[in-house]
Amino acid sequence: MMATLLLIIIYAAFISLGLPDSLLGSAWPEMYAQLQVPQSSAGILSMIISGGTILSSLLCERMIRRFGTAAITVVSVSMTAAALLGFSLSGHFGLLCLVAIPLGLGAGAIDSALNNFVALHYESRHMNWLHAFWGIGATCGPLIMSLFLGKEGGWRSGYGTISIIQWGLVAILVLSLPLWKPFGSPVSAAQTTQTGRQSVLKLPGVLPTLLSFFCYCAVEAMTGLWGSSFLVDNRQLSPETAAQWISLFYLGITTGRVFSGFLAISIANDRLIRLGELILLVGILLLLLPWQFCGMIGLILIGLGCAPIFPAMLHETPRRFGAAHSQSLMGLQMACAYLGTTCMPPLFGWLASHTGTGLLPVVLIVTAVLMFLLSEKALRIFQHHEG
Repeated sequence: MMATLLLIIIYAAFISLGLPDSLLGSAWPEMYAQLQVPQSSAGILSMIISGGTILSSLLCERMIRRFGTAAITVVSVSMTAAALLGFSLSGHFGLLCLVAIPLGLGAGAIDSALNNFVALHYESRHMNWLHAFWGIGATCGPLIMSLFLGKEGGWRSGYGTISIIQWGLVAILVLSLPLWKPFGSPVSAAQTTQTGRQSVLKLPGVLPTLLSFFCYCAVEAMTGLWGSSFLVDNRQLSPETAAQWISLFYLGITTGRVFSGFLAISIANDRLIRLGELILLVGILLLLLPWQFCGMIGLILIGLGCAPIFPAMLHETPRRFGAAHSQSLMGLQMACAYLGTTCMPPLFGWLASHTGTGLLPVVLIVTAVLMFLLSEKALRIFQHHEG
C-alpha cells in the first residue's frame, strides 16, 4: 500500500516535470515579438535550461547520497515553481535567461533521481506510466498557455498559472515525505561503491547507449520547441492554433506511454524501442507533406513513436549495466539526453535563421535514423556479452 501511494506521488512529481517543458515552444511565437528579440533566441533559453539539467544530472548521485531522493524531489519542484513565477514577471530577455537557470537545475535533479528510483524498485510498465504522467503535464502546458495567448497578460499569465499549479504540487510532495522513509535511500550499500565515471564509461555498450539518449532528446526537443514555428511559417496556422496542435504531439506521447505500459507486460523493452522508432519515422515523413491535416497526424504519430523509447531505454539501465552502476549511469544518460536538448534546438535555430524552419522534418529524420543505428549497435553489444 505504501509503495503504491508513493508511486502515485512520484507520478504527480512527473506531471510537474512535464508542465514547463512544453511551454516555451508554444508561447515563443508571441514571446519573441513582444520581447523584440530574434526568433532564434528561443534556442538560447532552451540551451540555458538544458545546461542546468546536465549539471544537476551529473551531480545527482552525490546529492541523493547526501540528502535522499525525497528531499531532492521537494527542492527540485520548488525551484521549477519559483523559476516559472520569474518567467511570468520578466519583461526582458536577459531576466528570462537568469530565471531559466533554476528551471533547468530543478528539472535535471528530479528527472535523474526518480527515474533511477523507479527503475530499481518498480516494473517496466510503471516506468512507461511514469513518463505518461510527464506527458500529461507536457500536454496540458500548451493547452493552458493557448488560453492566454492573444489576450491581456498573454504568455506571462500562462507562465504564472503554471507556477501556481507547481506550488500546489510542492505542498503535496511535502506532505508525502513520510512515505519515503520505508524505502530509505534509493542508493543501497551495494550501489554506493565508488566505481568512478571513468570506469563506468568503459562498460560494454555505454557509448552507443549514451549517444542514443542524445539523439532521442534532440528529436523530442526540436519537435516541441520548433514545431509551432514550423506550422506558423510553413502551414499558415495562427500561433494559437499551432500551440494547440503541438499539444497533440505531447498527447501522443502521453497516450502512447499509457498503452506502452500495458504492452511492456508481455513485450520486451528492445521490441518496444524498435516499434517506437518505426512509428516516429512515419510521423516525421508526414510532416514533409504540404497538407495541414498531414501535419496534425504527423505530430500525433511522432508523439506515439517517442512514447516507448525513452522509458524503455531508462528501465534497461540496471539490467544492462548492473545495480551497482545504475545511478551513475542514469545521471550520465540524463546528462547526454539533455545535451541533445541543449545543443540541437539552438543549432536548428541558427539553421532556420538562414534557411527557414521548413527544414525541420529533414533534420528530424536524420537524427531519428542515427538514433536507430546507435540503438541497434548497443543491443548487439549487450546480446554478445550476454551470450
